[in-house]
Amino acid sequence: MNIIAEQIFENIDFTIKMLEKADYEQCSFLNCNFSDTHLSGFGFEDCTFENCNLGMAKIRNTSLKTVSFKKCKLLGLNFNEANPFLMTLDFEDCSLNLATFYKLKIKNTTFKNCNLQEVDFTETDLTGSLLDNCNLLNATFDRSILEKVDFRTAVNYRIDPDTNRLKKAKFASSGLTGLLVKYDILIS
Repeated sequence: MNIIAEQIFENIDFTIKMLEKADYEQCSFLNCNFSDTHLSGFGFEDCTFENCNLGMAKIRNTSLKTVSFKKCKLLGLNFNEANPFLMTLDFEDCSLNLATFYKLKIKNTTFKNCNLQEVDFTETDLTGSLLDNCNLLNATFDRSILEKVDFRTAVNYRIDPDTNRLKKAKFASSGLTGLLVKYDILIS
């Protein structure tokens, strides 16, 4: 497969003009539309996506090595279908509603100012990750590894301490309700 390196792709609608299937290294994608496109089998290493729409894109066996997403729409993206080998992700000001990270090992991932409503983190290893100012309304945490995860500024999460590993995870006292909801107790 071709290698495309150190290129900037700006203001391109890839729903009309398909992106060449290749391995992209140190590339930037700015204001591009990938909505519902097929990126399966592509490779992205040390790449940045900024102000892009990747909603419902197909990423089966796509390689995502040190990829940053800034101000992107990632609605319904199935990250669990991507190639997990050396997957390293970073999200800032993104909408990831309905995305899936099922069974992925994405340690030390940063989610900053992200909307993570109805995201599936079932059996996901998020060890050491940061969820800074993120909305986790109806996000699923089940048998997840959440050790050393920083939830202090996250909101609307519901996490069962009996079914998730939380050792050394950080929570603000105002968020403790999200850990106790299964007990149906009133906290004031």
